[in-house]
Amino acid sequence: MNKYLQQSSAVLWALIVIVIIVASSCKKDDVFAGDMPNFTPSVDTLTFDTVFTTVGSATRFFKIYNEESEDITVDVSLENQDASIFRLNVDGETGNEVTGVRVGANDSIYVFADVTVNPDQPVSISPFVIEENLIITSQGSSKQVLMTAWGQNANYIPGTDGKGKAIRLFCEGQEIWDDPKPYVIYGIVQIDDCEVILPAGTNVYIHGGVVVREDLIYNDGLILVTETAKIITQGTVDNPVTFQGDRLEDSFDERAGQWVGIWLLPGSQGNMFESTFIKNSTVGVRVDSLSEATFDKVEIKNTTASGLIGRHGTIKATNTLVHSNGQNAVTLSHGGNYDFEYCTFASYGNQAPALRMDNYFIYLVEDADDIISFNPLTATITNTIITGNDQDELSMEDGTRLESPAGTPGFFNYQFTNCLLTIEDLLEAEAFPNFFDNCENCERTSFGDALFLDTDLPDYHLDTLSVAEMKALPLPSVFDDFEQNVRDATNPDIGCYEYQY
Repeated sequence: MNKYLQQSSAVLWALIVIVIIVASSCKKDDVFAGDMPNFTPSVDTLTFDTVFTTVGSATRFFKIYNEESEDITVDVSLENQDASIFRLNVDGETGNEVTGVRVGANDSIYVFADVTVNPDQPVSISPFVIEENLIITSQGSSKQVLMTAWGQNANYIPGTDGKGKAIRLFCEGQEIWDDPKPYVIYGIVQIDDCEVILPAGTNVYIHGGVVVREDLIYNDGLILVTETAKIITQGTVDNPVTFQGDRLEDSFDERAGQWVGIWLLPGSQGNMFESTFIKNSTVGVRVDSLSEATFDKVEIKNTTASGLIGRHGTIKATNTLVHSNGQNAVTLSHGGNYDFEYCTFASYGNQAPALRMDNYFIYLVEDADDIISFNPLTATITNTIITGNDQDELSMEDGTRLESPAGTPGFFNYQFTNCLLTIEDLLEAEAFPNFFDNCENCERTSFGDALFLDTDLPDYHLDTLSVAEMKALPLPSVFDDFEQNVRDATNPDIGCYEYQY
């Protein structure tokens, strides 16, 4: 071998050694080569809880943890990109989308986000609650962090604790929501040991939506009232109390299912709703086992399920209007005590009866026979319209007939007086053939009869030639209608509205 070849061989071996050394020293910086890297954001919701009085800004941060033994790279972006009101800084790099950020093995990086909100902008631009997903991706794996900010001057409940968590409200006495600014409930609020009073004109906006937590998927935006608490609204005809979703744009005005509803938990007593509007929820009000509520001049509308539910509860309602519901306007289940006077229950646009009553509940038991529980039902319904676009808008089911053909005495008690009803199959032999024995001075109405001003709008004031006019029974305890118009002392009208000549 000549000298030149010896020198070339020595150089080649030297280069090989250098490459091996460099490769060995860089191995710890290799990027994860698997299919789906394991990384975790430190939060699932990033809340900017500043309550703005002028143009305001806030900054929050979280971490992205790399749980692999090798480095990974992540891309972080805002869902709305250039239209977003949020701004990002990911490990020192700014922008609406930051790509290729390296996260060391078993290490973490910081993600900073800030927002600037002008609370004086209209809700179409800056609604009460502004939400956007921050998206983190790495080699086909994707995770999200929900970012939320307050967009208007309001009283926010529950504030910093985050969406989807039940926030308990204690007051050990009375709490009066009399601030002129609206109240915004974000997620679920549970009222304990407290009497919450809402004076005339109070506006409550509830922010709801689908929440995914581990294996649990549910809708939130809910007011819970426990057995040690009560809720009292003191609205007036000119200045009612309002519960509705927090989106005030025109496109959301009549959209049902934006929040869950008001749920009076078992044993809650003394709840009162006066001159109150409840709309755009899943259920308007649920009065649960042994709880009680009084309604006067209340309208419940635009629900995906029933507007008013009583489940073995106690309800007294006067001049109350329930309509535009995905299921029954009113559902009375598993017995209970119910008293309705001068109400209008209308079911147009669906196949569910306006009013459903039963005295049982079926408990489903896995790998065993289902258990049927019975409770006595007592329903007294006076001067009330129960109607819709089907031939049967009243459903009554005596569950005790399942065990005894004659039924159990005292377990299904009903009395209708001077009511206007849309019924057909209910009168058949296998149903309630003696129905009119417990329906004094009642009248049947069918689709097409002159009744309301316009069900398409909908407007449930009585038509000029309404069949409900002058057919109610005068009640000394009720001298006005839903709008505080004086009722005729001798021949008042059926339903929540007295016709105005």
